Amino acid sequence: MSTSRHLKVLTACAAVLAVTATTTAAAATAPDRLARFYDQHVDWHTCALGPDDDPGQALDAAGADCADITVPLDYTDPGGRTVTVAISRLKATDTDHRVGPLLLNDGGPAGPSLHMPLTKSQVMGEVAGRYDLIGMDPRFVGRSTPLDCGWDLGSAFLRSAGADPAAYREEVAVARELAGRCERAHGDVLPYVTTRDTARDMDVIRAALGADTLSYLGYSYGSYLGEVYSQLFPGRTDRMVLDGVNSPEYYNQTLLRGAEAANEGALRAWASWAAARHATYGLGATRGRVLATVEHILGAAAKEPLRIGKAYLLDEHVLPSVFIGGLGSDLDERRADLAETVSLLARAADREPVEPSGRLAGQLDFLLTGTGSAASSQMTAIICGDVAERRGVDSYWRAVEESRERFPLAGPLAGNITPCEFWDRPVEAPTVLDNDVPALLVNATDDPRTLYAGAEAMHERWPSSRLLTVKGARQHGLYGEYGNACVDERVNAYLRTGRLPAHDPTCGA
Repeated sequence: MSTSRHLKVLTACAAVLAVTATTTAAAATAPDRLARFYDQHVDWHTCALGPDDDPGQALDAAGADCADITVPLDYTDPGGRTVTVAISRLKATDTDHRVGPLLLNDGGPAGPSLHMPLTKSQVMGEVAGRYDLIGMDPRFVGRSTPLDCGWDLGSAFLRSAGADPAAYREEVAVARELAGRCERAHGDVLPYVTTRDTARDMDVIRAALGADTLSYLGYSYGSYLGEVYSQLFPGRTDRMVLDGVNSPEYYNQTLLRGAEAANEGALRAWASWAAARHATYGLGATRGRVLATVEHILGAAAKEPLRIGKAYLLDEHVLPSVFIGGLGSDLDERRADLAETVSLLARAADREPVEPSGRLAGQLDFLLTGTGSAASSQMTAIICGDVAERRGVDSYWRAVEESRERFPLAGPLAGNITPCEFWDRPVEAPTVLDNDVPALLVNATDDPRTLYAGAEAMHERWPSSRLLTVKGARQHGLYGEYGNACVDERVNAYLRTGRLPAHDPTCGA
């Protein structure tokens, strides 16, 4: 780290306590040093950026409007550099029962959420009319001030360690190079690409909208963002729904660490599903035979990358993420997508010429080319800015080797080194939750992304919360995404009335 950068980080660290105290002042009072942000006028405008902007056109057609909120890059230096955060708004139509703003976050980290008023208004039905639905692209994401490290791949957190030490050394080199590129491109802003600063942006948005409190719906990582906001700004949340609950103890720099068993279980369940449809996909008539097909594909890629069409070479570092990416849902449609992809990969493993489907081509573009650079840069910057720690290069390989026998697919991916190993330490320590929020927590028992154990831990930490459980579902993202009427009705009832269930409810898969 350069001397000037080192001094800047030390200065920021020294000011952390001051900014935290300032931004957790009484809800009705904007801190004087941040008043120009809290009191800013919101300049609403149409959302479409041009005739080819389909999401913007859809927002405009629905009657939404958009704005850019100005926030400080560094909340310890509010007179310094500023950035913008893009938001959308679908205004409440039921003014007699208006609750206020409902901020929406689609997860990620670094998931653009500007579009969410359109998708969530559909599942909310008449309840949507009681809220100003607010979509937000978090700082440096989507239409907000951008960040792109100029990588030639899009899978910094979705790479596998490989089969042997030589393959792992390649991963160490990749992680070091990616971190170095980000430092060279954006070293001046990386300390402020964090969940805590996004939470502070949320409170500026709340004030700019003229609201005393903010209702919130967050998925996956978005649940963690909501938790951090509630801690930094006590008393400023109204109705809060966290779907796919990411508790702090499971939020770490290797992202999937701890979820290996859930993902291997999802793989076995999918293999049973595919075996029952052997006549359609030809992957094997038993679960064991389907898993053998998967093992054959992975082994072939370890020997020589699989060629997919003319444009793509899929090696042992990236291939596992194609499988893991298909295991986030037990819906037939999603399982069929994975089965079609595996059928194609099996032919490629036999060195037959194959052409990717449109869906697979899009996935490989993201994973293997610069197409995914911006999204992966933003995700990496947020995670490393939140929880990076120097563990030592050898520690990751030891973890991979220890888990490989039990978790042959997920272990080398979940335990692999990431650019965080070579990142500067976060300016602020991870948020410690010591509050109690009357939120509605929603989780499936077999969610392979945000573990049910994490939802239980948050429920224990927040005794005033209620935990809505979907038993037996291997699904990540439930409300409005799983087609489960029980879930949708219970969440809507809470959003309609503001009253949590008397007891923890349960829905069937």
